[in-house]
Amino acid sequence: MSRSVITTAVIAVLVVLAGTLSAAAASPATGPSAAKSKTLAFKVVFSPPEFIQANNVRHPKPQPELGDEIVFHDQLFSSGQKAGDEAGSCVIIDVSQLLANCTEVIRLQHGTITAQFLNAPPPTKQLAVTGGTGVYQNAGGAGTLIEFGNGKGRLTPHLLSLVARGEEA
Repeated sequence: MSRSVITTAVIAVLVVLAGTLSAAAASPATGPSAAKSKTLAFKVVFSPPEFIQANNVRHPKPQPELGDEIVFHDQLFSSGQKAGDEAGSCVIIDVSQLLANCTEVIRLQHGTITAQFLNAPPPTKQLAVTGGTGVYQNAGGAGTLIEFGNGKGRLTPHLLSLVARGEEA
């Protein structure tokens, strides 16, 4: 065989081998099934908000001040049954709008879900789901909390990238 034929054959084998390795590297790894998403829905019975005066500079009229906190512990219901609760705190960041930065933990039978939101007078709050424990360990996503104005409301977290780790919620 001539040297050019052998060289051409070796180059062809290397090109095929390189293409095979590139395709293998680009293809998704086999493993657990794709991540799931799930929407939960709860009726909320709000607790009366408790104000904690953290700011030592007070105005003559009692009112929330910058840096004060609001703490809450609300009850959650699904299909008429108690499903869990949510607890959290909000730091007042703008007194004129009564705007507060809030964090909460939603406690359910098979784990917890953590969220953050901006609390302001409009009744609808947009939540960022930041994590969880138990079956919600890999949870992320968004949600809404709506206040109806009568001490009741609705919480609807939309969980993304939820990988089941046990029983359903």
